[in-house]
Amino acid sequence: MTMLSPSLLAANFADLKGDIKKIEEGGADLLHLDVMDGIFVPNISFGIPVIKSIRKVTDLPFDVHLMIDRPERYIKDFVDAGADIITVQAESTIHLHRTLQEIKSYGVKAGVSLNPATPLDVLEYIIKDLDLILIMSVNPGFGGQSFIPSIKEKIRDARKIIDEKGLTTILEVDGGVKLSNVEEIVDCGVDLIVSGSDIFGAEDISARTKEFKELIV
Repeated sequence: MTMLSPSLLAANFADLKGDIKKIEEGGADLLHLDVMDGIFVPNISFGIPVIKSIRKVTDLPFDVHLMIDRPERYIKDFVDAGADIITVQAESTIHLHRTLQEIKSYGVKAGVSLNPATPLDVLEYIIKDLDLILIMSVNPGFGGQSFIPSIKEKIRDARKIIDEKGLTTILEVDGGVKLSNVEEIVDCGVDLIVSGSDIFGAEDISARTKEFKELIV
């Protein structure tokens, strides 16, 4: 069964608690938290204080995606804030293996995210250390972008690598995922779907979350 992780980046920041409750009612499996620093990506989102605050109002697992430069500086802070999964960009740190080991040392799951132009080859020597692989299907930094069609081949290739190695690594996709294309994306072998604007931008957030869940079962 494919899981759903709505992206808080598209939520109403004046009522985060209310929007989180709506996706809970709709059956969301996790909450995706995009942390941006304005350096690694050309946008600034939110950080540790916001994550700490919303940790108090939901039991959903926190799927934290660090789109920040040198994420190794802040791993413990995000763990302390309530992260259950910490995913770093392969392109954001020189010592990727060391960073993954630090994440895992705190007892949380470790993931690596790849930008659209980053090949799967970079995972070759670390894939057995990964709990999650996040394939970006847009160039990171802003919500509401369109899914890049050529990424479907990359998703299928990642699925094949995971299966051939007999791994249980979660395959996640984020970027441009909507009701209109989620089924074809899931069919590529995805375990975890991220969607932001198509969920939080809906008139009825809870109902839209349920629609996604029904399509990806």
